[in-house]
Amino acid sequence: MKRYRNLDGNSGVTAYESGDGSIRIRFVNGDTYEYTDEVTGAEHVANMQKLAHAGRGLASYVSRFVHDDYARKL
Repeated sequence: MKRYRNLDGNSGVTAYESGDGSIRIRFVNGDTYEYTDEVTGAEHVANMQKLAHAGRGLASYVSRFVHDDYARKL
């Protein structure tokens, strides 16, 4: 997994891994969740991938839009 840059300095995300049609996100509590096009929706996955690469806004996006719409907990 790639370290999340956390440019705002107070994110609940520590790392992420983008794949084709999916993203895995590790949170500060150590839990890792996988979000996929099929379960979460392609638009949400694409938005989360962009935010992850930018290093800003990912935890807020997850909280506001996709909270429990993950494919699986790893």
